[in-house]
Amino acid sequence: MCGIAGIFHPGTPKPVEPSRLAQMIGAMAHRGPDGEGIWTAPGVGFGHRRLSIIDLEGSPQPMSDDALTITYNGEIYNFAEIRAELIAKGAVFRTAGDTEVLLHGWRQWGPGVLDRLNGMFAFALHDADRGTLFLARDRLGVKPLHYVELSDGSLAFASELKGLLAHPLVRRTPDLRAVEDYMAWGYVPDDSCIVAGVRKLAAGHFLLVERGRGVPRPRQWWDVDFSNRARGSAGALGAELLAKMRDGVRSRMVADVPLGAFLSGGVDSSAVVALMAETSRSAVKTCTIGFAEADHDERRYADQVAQRFATDHATRIVSSDDHALIDTLVASFDEPFADASALATYQVCALARESVTVALSGDGADEALAGYRRYRFQAAEERVRGLLPTRMRTSVFGALGRHYPKADWAPRPLRAKSTLLALAGDGDEAYAQAVGVTTPALRSRLFSDAARRHLGGYRAEDAYVALMRAAPARDALDRAQYADLKRWLPGDILTKVDRTSMAVGLEAREPLLDHRLIEFAATLPVSMRLRRGQGKWLMKRALTPYLPDDILYRRKMGFVTPISAWFRGALAGEAAALATSRTLIDSGWFDGEVIADMAAAHRSGRAEHGRTLWQLVMLERSMKRVFG
Repeated sequence: MCGIAGIFHPGTPKPVEPSRLAQMIGAMAHRGPDGEGIWTAPGVGFGHRRLSIIDLEGSPQPMSDDALTITYNGEIYNFAEIRAELIAKGAVFRTAGDTEVLLHGWRQWGPGVLDRLNGMFAFALHDADRGTLFLARDRLGVKPLHYVELSDGSLAFASELKGLLAHPLVRRTPDLRAVEDYMAWGYVPDDSCIVAGVRKLAAGHFLLVERGRGVPRPRQWWDVDFSNRARGSAGALGAELLAKMRDGVRSRMVADVPLGAFLSGGVDSSAVVALMAETSRSAVKTCTIGFAEADHDERRYADQVAQRFATDHATRIVSSDDHALIDTLVASFDEPFADASALATYQVCALARESVTVALSGDGADEALAGYRRYRFQAAEERVRGLLPTRMRTSVFGALGRHYPKADWAPRPLRAKSTLLALAGDGDEAYAQAVGVTTPALRSRLFSDAARRHLGGYRAEDAYVALMRAAPARDALDRAQYADLKRWLPGDILTKVDRTSMAVGLEAREPLLDHRLIEFAATLPVSMRLRRGQGKWLMKRALTPYLPDDILYRRKMGFVTPISAWFRGALAGEAAALATSRTLIDSGWFDGEVIADMAAAHRSGRAEHGRTLWQLVMLERSMKRVFG
């Protein structure tokens, strides 16, 4: 795992200063503590920071072979098979790693090499003969890549935003649309950036820039299709699903450094550990963080799985009240990021790094196999919508919803107002709002008149709704999962894991995001993903020989951070201070009186605004760091 950066002049091949590349990769030194490299040629320059995982002494980067040069971040899990195919075609290899496979693969297949790769990656490849720069990102967006067109005509790119910000020509101007997106979702999605003009290469896309021409739009090279349905019995399809999970795990256990796994005691991480134990000749190294508060703590389940598979298990108790890590997270993410579980994810990554360099996680199964509770609510609401004509739903449920009292503090099943209004409206719109953090109505109150005018009707939910409506899908569950895989997964989950793991020099791998597994899961009938209110139904059925029922069917917990309690206790003063924050209020974007009222209402217990206050705190600190 690594950090990459580079500069390319599509027009006049101006010289690239090595010192500028050194600054860019220096800002991302945490991504590659084992080495660095810089390469320049007329009109182009690459930089690289290396975390050595495969071919530890070989495969230095940037790597050149005749007219081709590459800087690469990631792992190609099937590189040995591709290497053998290329050797059969006459390729001669000088190294034993996966980087050189990309060079020979480009020479043989051009952009078509991407279709052959099974892995997580973001890379830049310069072809001097063709005068091109090729940027590519993996199918699901596990590895990040940012780029920007600069005033001198060059195109600069880097793994993280901080790498670009080290370039003096990057203008640090905030983008209000990105703030609207962030306040809606709690993260800045891949089609947006807090710094105006900076773009993120979307998951499953590539950008091919030719010298003498402008920078074109990225092209999509992969998508997931929910429109086809697999046929077969639950037993047969379950066996196929398990085989693909097993392949995903085995392929990600190849490493020349110590390897282990995160183990929360939930279904997904437990499944990964079970399949690792099935393959490994030695005890699998696992790690768990626990919390002193019993209702947050999952250690007993993790211990049960560790004992079942005789793992080399490490546990550490951490404080669920550790808000001292806020500035560490702000520095790691660059853009504002308000998924509070990042605190616990950082802590488990730090624990894992004490004994391993690579850790497998269970991320991705919830999106691929309908594991989130919101899918259950969406399916139930869609059934109700289907029973009544649109006009009747709108009038009946709309009237009830408008007059029902708000109960934001209650669990979702008891928030009748939200449910009634959702039933009255469009299903895709309702889902887009359900997956968000701060509602359009509350955002409108928070924003100043000037900010609303500047946004000009732009609304974060519209992109989610458009994605669902254009999805290659058959029903509402398909559409919701598709949108989550394309937007929520890379924007929130994978960003969280990448930044927190890289912050401590750890490579995290997601075997349940093997694209073959994702493509197969998308074909499963709805009843095999979600049945009788049970998400991941087929996966759990297939895992019955491996895991006990109290692991498979217990209530999902996840990492819980008591942010609401913080703003009624240790951070109450910080919440109140938001109303007079120079960073927020002097921007002209926010209404200080509304923020003050929110903080006071939350502190007194009259309302629940913990998540929105957390968003504002993280936004303020990120804005200070990025814009000064």
